[in-house]
Amino acid sequence: MFELFLLAIATLLVSYLYARLRYWRLIQYAHIPQLPNHLLWGHLKVFGEFMYRGILDRHPDKIFEEMWESIGRPPIMLVDLRPINPPMVLLPSHDVAEQISKPTKLFSLSVPKSPTWTHMIPLIGSTSILGREGRDWKNIRKRYNPGFTTQHLWSLLPLLLEKMEPFWDRLDQLAVSGEEFSLETLISNLTFDVIGAAVLAVDLYAQNIDPSKQGEIIPLFRQLVQTYNDDKNNLPWWIAPFTAFKRKQLAKRIDILIKNIIQQKYAELKEEAAGNRWQSIVALGLQESEALTPQLLSETSDQVRSFLFAGHDTNTSALQWAFYELSRTPRALKAVRDELDDILGPESDPQMICARLAHKGDSLLPRMHYINAVIKETLRLHPPAGTVRMTQPGTGFAVRASTGEEYCLDGLIMYSCQSIIQRDRDVYGDTADDWVPERWLDEKAKSIPPSAWRPFERGPRACIGTELANLESRVIIAIVARKYDFIKTGLGESDLDEKGRPMLNEKGQYKSKSELYNTRRMTSQPVDGTTMKVKLATRL
Repeated sequence: MFELFLLAIATLLVSYLYARLRYWRLIQYAHIPQLPNHLLWGHLKVFGEFMYRGILDRHPDKIFEEMWESIGRPPIMLVDLRPINPPMVLLPSHDVAEQISKPTKLFSLSVPKSPTWTHMIPLIGSTSILGREGRDWKNIRKRYNPGFTTQHLWSLLPLLLEKMEPFWDRLDQLAVSGEEFSLETLISNLTFDVIGAAVLAVDLYAQNIDPSKQGEIIPLFRQLVQTYNDDKNNLPWWIAPFTAFKRKQLAKRIDILIKNIIQQKYAELKEEAAGNRWQSIVALGLQESEALTPQLLSETSDQVRSFLFAGHDTNTSALQWAFYELSRTPRALKAVRDELDDILGPESDPQMICARLAHKGDSLLPRMHYINAVIKETLRLHPPAGTVRMTQPGTGFAVRASTGEEYCLDGLIMYSCQSIIQRDRDVYGDTADDWVPERWLDEKAKSIPPSAWRPFERGPRACIGTELANLESRVIIAIVARKYDFIKTGLGESDLDEKGRPMLNEKGQYKSKSELYNTRRMTSQPVDGTTMKVKLATRL
């Protein structure tokens, strides 16, 4: 009798669990377009099937795009990867993405960030501007806005130019030796030095060829980022406890080093903020503070870590792609060089260019329209990241598709996928997948909706460092583009004719033996570190 009772209880329990599982998998989000959802594995199984149809380490955005196209390119798409990740809705259109980034009656500062950002806490800190909400976010943004105004950024130009010399010195050495190198490493070191000096007025010595002479923060930061690069699926700590422990230890040491710098420089930073000479971003952020309390010290450290990460990582990706696209698109490289000749004169020596920019950069750099188009087109085609938002169940938040349907997305992660949005053929036409800087010039650009270009996101939560990134990119291209020719090796290298010359395809680019593609690290990055050779440019 007791055995029958246990059997009945077990049957009821199994029935209940089956009903709950069936609801979670097949009913709860059935109103959202999606691929067939497996009762046990959700979309993990189908995601794996799509992954194995192509290059295994390609960025997940490409897999999402292939899944989305396979069901007819709906306005949104559910991707249920439970239990590895919470259920997610892919937002592949700019009009829907705009609805989560703009202020609404429900959310005056746009839809809140998804809690999934917390996996980055070891890297950027728990009070980072990247994850704060409401009044906390507004206070942080208000504190640091003065450091990112256009007027203040022009004051940073001499600093940026000062950090360029080790960069071109290294390029000169590589041009003489002819050795292969990683453009990612070279640019990452440069952008690290720039953002470190801009934020804290310190030299991180990232461009020192001898790793032992780099600032201690640099190797620690790279090791910490590498733990995320190795963990491409952002696995929870309970699945990867050793990785979580390593992150915690590295983060603790970085936090100590940055806090020591802030404490040591606090009096100096306050003096800078009170004077008329050059001011660091942190100096401006602390100018209203009366004392460096433990809470303020901790919050400041978190913002510095966030600026170090975001200020070097995304620009590193964008500049790699910009130099690669220029290297294989002769008409665009000629246009860049012609523009620089017109604005800066025929002199291509970096030292002379830096002198001119230091003297008249605020009037010369805004005239670089084609270079700006190169940067915009590179960020369109190869955006470093998207944005992830989420509302709580019961909020009632819904998005409206262009076809008129409304979808309630409460409790779902909303992923604005820039790499799909910014290749929309309805916006960019038949050349949506092609690198065409000219689309951003003159009247052509007016036909592109502002919401269809969003590499720095849009709305109140748009990236605070957008203008600094643009200024840095323009300066680097202006100094480097005329003196050096970059030649891709390995993935993406040019296919040569019988005389050893690259051949143009129908799109005006050199034919390549293989395709260079993005892989997932902390952000999207070229898979091979953009291996290159460089030589001194020869111009007719």
